[in-house]
Amino acid sequence: MSGPPPRPGRGPARGRVGRRRACAPYVLLSPFFVFFGAFGVFPLVATAWASLHRVELTAPERAEWVGLRNYTRLAGDEFFWNALGNTVTIGVLATVPQLLLALGVAHLLDVRLRGRGFFRVVALAPYATSVAAATLVFALFFGRDHGMANWVLTGLGAGPVDWQNGPWAAKAAVASIVIWRWTGYNALIYLAAMQTVPRELYEAAALDGASRWRQFLHVTLPGLRPALAFTGLVSAIGATQLFGEPLLFGSGAGASGGADRQFQTLGLYLYEQGWVNLHLGRAAALAWTMLLILVAVCGAARLLPVVLRGRTARRAG
Repeated sequence: MSGPPPRPGRGPARGRVGRRRACAPYVLLSPFFVFFGAFGVFPLVATAWASLHRVELTAPERAEWVGLRNYTRLAGDEFFWNALGNTVTIGVLATVPQLLLALGVAHLLDVRLRGRGFFRVVALAPYATSVAAATLVFALFFGRDHGMANWVLTGLGAGPVDWQNGPWAAKAAVASIVIWRWTGYNALIYLAAMQTVPRELYEAAALDGASRWRQFLHVTLPGLRPALAFTGLVSAIGATQLFGEPLLFGSGAGASGGADRQFQTLGLYLYEQGWVNLHLGRAAALAWTMLLILVAVCGAARLLPVVLRGRTARRAG
């Protein structure tokens, strides 16, 4: 005896509902892919195409194929190597003190004290300040004739420093702007990571007789490894793209980064090639070179712990 006949239209309707449910996530994600393709993938492809051509900003429709000539020119360009050296130097001078100060500030904010919310807002205030405002204030602070920095140095018995024209003084001054703007941002990231470390670990370490310094070294720092890796990566990217601070710090210097290019970064050199000299193809090649440098640095940072663990395992074996 056969069962009751199926209800008409029930099977196809369920199939249509199932297909709609299966397509719903892709429909919801489609705006992201559209915008990512328009503002992410397309600029990368267009820049790669321009880097292989001789393109002038005044006539972008007339592109002449030159292959890798724009890249090989960079290898013998002394201004490129000067900008790369300045970028690395300013990046080191800014990143290392910045992350160390951020660790100290985060540790102080993690202590139970009154008005912690106020101090957290104060720590984040420099990050919310515009680059132009912060840089102009620091340019006045490091003024050669009437700057407060030289006033303090003169009061201490040291001679005034030409902060904008000195090769190392200019880099240190630009790095100080970066330190001031980003220390609070990184401190709040470290603070959030510190608050995820289980308090039981601190209690166990205290019972074992560990001092606060040893607790910080053996409990806090291991719990901050992901945050340290993230801030280190973001700082490296920010140092490579450094543009606003050195551009505005040199009063009247423009994209040259000082009279002797003493603080011209890769970002400034890219701007000079593309929008001052109007060599759009060379600027595109420089942009892709900066991207490849970042990929190489990030890859080395990912491989270094693996290599160190491998060496440690071989020595232990």
